[in-house]
Amino acid sequence: MNRSQRWAMYKKSPYLPATVILFILAAAAGLFAGSYTYAMANPTPHRIPTAVVSRPDTASGKEFVAAMDKALDASLVIHAFATPAEAREALEQQKVFAIVRGEGRGVSLDVAGASGAAVAQVLAESAVKVGRSLGIPVSVTDVKPLHKGDPRGLALFYITLAAVVIGFVGSVQLHVHASGLTPLERMAFTFAYAVLGGFCIAAVVDWLLGAVKLPFLESWLILAFTMFTTGMVYLMFNTLIGRWAMIPTWGLMVLLGNPSSGGAVSWPLLPSVLGHIGRWLPPGASVNAQHAAVYYQGHQGIFPFLVLAGWCLVSCTVFWVGTHRKQGGGHDHMPQHAAAAT
Repeated sequence: MNRSQRWAMYKKSPYLPATVILFILAAAAGLFAGSYTYAMANPTPHRIPTAVVSRPDTASGKEFVAAMDKALDASLVIHAFATPAEAREALEQQKVFAIVRGEGRGVSLDVAGASGAAVAQVLAESAVKVGRSLGIPVSVTDVKPLHKGDPRGLALFYITLAAVVIGFVGSVQLHVHASGLTPLERMAFTFAYAVLGGFCIAAVVDWLLGAVKLPFLESWLILAFTMFTTGMVYLMFNTLIGRWAMIPTWGLMVLLGNPSSGGAVSWPLLPSVLGHIGRWLPPGASVNAQHAAVYYQGHQGIFPFLVLAGWCLVSCTVFWVGTHRKQGGGHDHMPQHAAAAT
């Protein structure tokens, strides 16, 4: 048997895909560790929107703001507001992460732990050090503290991670173990496990563990929307590239999406590129929607839902159209159990 014959046999054998998977898994392990370490191991301020009320016109106030900016490597992005109420509204809308107010000889700094525990900690520690070095009294107040059961603010990241991973893993399992489902049936079962899975995630974290008091219906729907979207993303890639669909799904959702979501490390501390990309991916959109639902009630934005809806619509369309084209002219294929019965 010559070399070309051996290669032909090897290509038809299960050893070729097994070898490819071997190298893919090894690379994925390194990329997984690298992406999370790059994003989270050493959070550094890059761009922190900060409200300054009436632009502290005292010498101490100006000196404090300038020193804070220098201490944080010029990462403060100053937004001036005429009144404390306007500044607080900007904080409620998550347009700023802190409020600086001049008070006599001293300075008051309001931070929002709910917008990012690490950001609030960086701001508070820097403010105290700067105030001490300048001899200016500084009072720091967390006006949006995290729930007692979630002192590091990671619960919302974890529930989103669960929804993202189970969302596409569930879709993989349906594809493997229920391949006889029609496209419509597959979408229906994906929707069903998303609704049930979202309920279970919210119930365990809130009712069973009491880690975070969720606005249950809203959080449940966000989780279900996230699970359905990520499940459909896998089906989209499966329609486009077949059995290797897990590679782009894993890369998009886990390697890129979760570290850049702002759930574990808030976006002002992420590398700038990740901070911008994350909001346009399903994990980041889901985290943003949950943060607003839990800590900023009445200030929920539409953007995270538009992101999820966009990914969902594109994925469903590609899956539906692509599947029907493969079946030849748009006719639903007959489920395996129905075919066997006939």
